[in-house]
Amino acid sequence: MKALITGGQQGIGFGIAQALHGAGWEVAIASDVAPDAAEDALSKLPGATYHQHDVTDISAVPALLNDVGPITTFISNAGVGAMQRGDLLDMSPESFDRCINVNLRGAVFLAIDVARRMLEMPEDPFRSITFITSVSAAILSVDRAEYCISKAAAAMAAQAFATRLAPENIGVYDIRPGIIETPMTAPVAERYTTRIPHIVPAARWGQPSDIGSVIVPLARGDFAFATGAQIPVDGGLSIHRL
Repeated sequence: MKALITGGQQGIGFGIAQALHGAGWEVAIASDVAPDAAEDALSKLPGATYHQHDVTDISAVPALLNDVGPITTFISNAGVGAMQRGDLLDMSPESFDRCINVNLRGAVFLAIDVARRMLEMPEDPFRSITFITSVSAAILSVDRAEYCISKAAAAMAAQAFATRLAPENIGVYDIRPGIIETPMTAPVAERYTTRIPHIVPAARWGQPSDIGSVIVPLARGDFAFATGAQIPVDGGLSIHRL
């Protein structure tokens, strides 16, 4: 079993890489950061490989997948937030395009090539594609609407892939993290720490390991017939309540 994880050198992606590695997967990490920026992560994942790749460069996808080799598990995790939070009416085209290009366009076209290659593989071991979207696919933060829009679209992409690949016994899942303690949330950590006791029933920050613990059984095929599932990993944040 081999997993490719985009953005796997830090945050949620690294938590997933650790969980899969610990469960016996070979791990390949793809990210656009320089290799030396991933050294710390790789030192904790013996045998893992690092592949510098910009997900927005879809022309480079075949070379990436050739370099990585056959994979049974693809985790589409690379993502970016809004360049600046603020009034929706002040949203910049640059920030919108950045979110769409990374969180949606890059994710979709990489998943397409991964799926094509998975179709050429045996059904055993189980093959899966998991999109790491966000509770923001369904819960709006109007001060970073471009991020929410991109994640909502990525969630629909997951549904499309699940439908197309279900007859081939390739599982496709949509994991929706809540407020997770990562480098992406670090700039607004104080704000979230104040609000979490009031909006998250579990009353704590989520950790990357919380996401990793959900990924392993999905990748193993324990929930093969649940393909297309949208799974919130958010401590109850997305529960509708009065």
